[in-house]
Parts: sequence; structure tokens; C-alpha cells
Amino acid sequence: MPHDTGNPWTVLSSTTKYENAWIEVIEHKVLTPKGNPGIYGVVRPRSLATGVVPIDDDGNVTLVGQYRFPLERYSWEIPEGGGAKGVDPQESAARELLEETGQTARHWLPLMTLHLSNCITDEVAHTFLAWGLEQGVACPDDTEVLATRRVPFAEAVAMAMRGEITDSMAVASLFKVRLMAAEGLLPADVARLIRL
Repeated sequence: MPHDTGNPWTVLSSTTKYENAWIEVIEHKVLTPKGNPGIYGVVRPRSLATGVVPIDDDGNVTLVGQYRFPLERYSWEIPEGGGAKGVDPQESAARELLEETGQTARHWLPLMTLHLSNCITDEVAHTFLAWGLEQGVACPDDTEVLATRRVPFAEAVAMAMRGEITDSMAVASLFKVRLMAAEGLLPADVARLIRL
């Protein structure tokens, strides 16, 4: 059955209510899809989000732990961060991987593009699988107090299944790699590292 995929909202006016170096909050005065007046607030990040599932030569994933201020809780995730919208997302992901873990990767595979919390934000995320890792020295931002741990790939997936990893980019990316491995869709040199 076909659906109308056009925009059912009418925007009457838009005002920036708050902005800083990282985000802009815009309030739109609108007519709702049923024609009623209302408002719609949108959080517009100034950068793209990136995430990396780094697999080492022993089949381990490096996870990053940090306290997440908005959630008021500690979170285990894949290495993640932001990058300028005009920069190749893989380049930004590689920078974040180095900053947070000290790792560089010889091989990269794009995993997915995600829209995060798409009811309140237009944030876009790009995630990758990386392997052929070399360990260097991490250099986190001054806003980050990070811990890292290496766990077998299957354990990282199990942590997501148990709700110990709740970050959406991490959960989606780990599950995508798991599915690709099960369906034989990964390059042979990384597939042999992933034990299901």
C-alpha cells in the first residue's frame, strides 16, 4: 500500500533559542499535520557523529568507558566522537579512534549511517569496522576521562544483549558486524578474527 512520503508539516517561522560551539536549538512555529498550530523544537549538532568497532588480531573489541553527563551514568561504548560536516567521516572516525584508544587501523569498512533520536535532532552518525590495529598512545580531549577495555567480540555483543552497553551507535554497530559475520559478508581477513 503506497504512503505519502511528503512533509505534512507547515513551518510558519523558525527561531534559534540557544547555540554554542556544539549545538543549535531551533524552535519552529508550525501547523501540525492536522492543521493545528504548535511548536517543534529541533537540536541541530554542528558536527557528524562517528563510531568505530575496532577488532584486534586476537578478535577483541576495544570498548571505551566514560561518564555521560546528560544520562548521569557511566557508559561502555565503542570509540565515538564528532567530526566536521565537510570532512570524510572515516577520517574523523580514525582521529577519534587514535584520541580515545591510541589505536590506528590499516583496514576500514563502512558499517552504517544512523539518525540518532530523530524525533528531536537531525544528528547523523557514520560507523565503521576497523582492523589491522597498531597500538600507540591515547590523547583524549580535556572533557574526557576515559577507561578502555578489550573484550572478545562475542562478549561485546553479549554485553549489548544484556543491556550493559546501551549506546545506540555501539549496539547497532556491534549487531551489524555480528549479522555480517553470520551471513559471510565480511572480508576474510577480519571474518577469521570474529568468533561467534
